[in-house]
This record gives sequence, structure tokens and C-alpha cells, in this order.
Amino acid sequence: MRSAELARAVGDVVVGRVRADEPLARHTSFRIGGPADVLATPDTAVELAAIARAAAAAGATLTILGGGSNMLVGDGGIRGVVVKLGRGFRRVEWNPPCVEAGAAVQLGRVARDAAERGLAGLEYAEGIPGTVGGALFMNAGAYGGEVSDTVDEVEGVDAAGTVRRLPRASLAFVYRRTVLPAGFLVTAVRFRLRPEASASVQARLAHARDRRTASQPHGQANAGSIFKNPPGDWAGRLVEAAGLKGTRVGGARISEQHGNFIVNEGAAHATDVQALMQEAQRVVWERNGVWLEPEVRLVGSW
Repeated sequence: MRSAELARAVGDVVVGRVRADEPLARHTSFRIGGPADVLATPDTAVELAAIARAAAAAGATLTILGGGSNMLVGDGGIRGVVVKLGRGFRRVEWNPPCVEAGAAVQLGRVARDAAERGLAGLEYAEGIPGTVGGALFMNAGAYGGEVSDTVDEVEGVDAAGTVRRLPRASLAFVYRRTVLPAGFLVTAVRFRLRPEASASVQARLAHARDRRTASQPHGQANAGSIFKNPPGDWAGRLVEAAGLKGTRVGGARISEQHGNFIVNEGAAHATDVQALMQEAQRVVWERNGVWLEPEVRLVGSW
């Protein structure tokens, strides 16, 4: 099915919030990526479920873009329907010690608001650029904390297009991944936090912010950590020890500030970033016998 035809089919569900052949570089933190056949922006779980059903009926794949961080989209773009959750998924509901946040809410925003309310458990997330939905999918973490520590329940749309809620007991968490039912699309997450003096929580949050500011690149497009940390070591340390900081391919460069970051200097292609990743994997393997596994998701057509 052509992009225009697919856009019309999905457009019946979310009128006025569907674009055909939309460049995804506009929607990713890397500022890299070719066009989506169709980009749809639902505002409710019911709309998302209807889009999922429409895509399935058209035989089209469905990809959740989220906030576009921790993702490298191929220069050929993404076939089928790409979903970017709209304003309706930015709701936050407080019922201390719990908070339910829509999948499109920035996780760092929830962490800051929780600290002000004297609720602990999300301080590590200060400065993480991802959304709640993306952070759950990746089981995002830093500085000794991760999303799985506080997840209480997840709302989403299942493969049949039905809105469901999954209790924590039905989820499985591993390093940088949450195991969800096949085809499940996250729409909201409820976190169970713990009461604590606001000043103490805010102090830890500020410490996490200072560490991130001091060690990671800012002001240049990137997708966060490129590789997972191997057991007992740090990917950034291995890349730095291999002498690769500052290495360039096209418009992409391994950050001089942190070896586990690749920055877009303004005109990078996805293939530039991919080439740098492969070079880092090769050199680190040859020097240390450690194979670096990507943390960033490579999606789309290459």
C-alpha cells in the first residue's frame, strides 16, 4: 500500500494528525532518520488501539517512536505506520506514594516533581532525555537505579488492539529491557515511590544532575548511551582505552567527553553512526575480547 493510501486509512482514525512521508530526523534526538511512510499522533489509548487495528488491516507494520531518544533511524526511513504519542499521553496523576504518568511524559520531569513532593525512587532519572514509555521499554537506569525498581502497573494496548493494564507481577525486567507481551504498546506507567524528606530527595537528584552534566556531552544531538555496559566494566571506559574518543565518520563523532556517546555534528547520516559503532565494537573486541552490545535501537531501512 502506498504512503498516501495508508495515510488515508489511518487518517480515518485520527483526523488531522496523520502525515505521509514525514522525515523522522525532525522527531529524533539524534536529528537523523529518513521518512516514515505514515506518522500518526494519537491522543488516547482508544485512538492508539484503533490505529493498531487499522495498520493490521492494511498489512502495515506499526512502530512506536516515543520521544525519539535512544534510537537510530535508518536513512531509508521506516515503512508502515510510525506512532508518536500526542498530548493526551502527557498526563500525570498523583496519588502518593504512587504516581501514574502517560507514556509521552519526560521521565526526568516526573523525577523532579516527585522530589518536590518528598517522594523518592526516581532521582537517578534526572537528565535522562527519554519518555516514560521509552524508559519502561528499555528499563532505563543510571547511578545504581533503574525503572524496574519502582514500576507498579503498566497500561497499554495489546496485539489485538485492546486497552489493558498489566500488574508488576506479570512483567519481567532484565538489564536495559522490560519483557512485555508481544505487540504490547505502553500508554502509561504507575510508579510506587517511597515518602522521604524532600530536601534529601532533591539533594540526590541534584547530585545525579551534576554527575551527568560533568561527564556527558550537551548541546549536540545524540541518542544517549550507545552501548550497554558489559558485566563488570563500562562501555565508555573501554572505548576510551581503545583510543577512539574523537573518532569521526562523516558528520558523526565519538564524543571526547564520554566514549559511550556519539554526537551528530550537524549533517550526520545513520550510516555514519553505524560505521562508528562497528569500529568501536571491532577495536574493543580486538583489544579486550569484549563485544559491545548496542543499547541504542537501530530501526528502519538502511
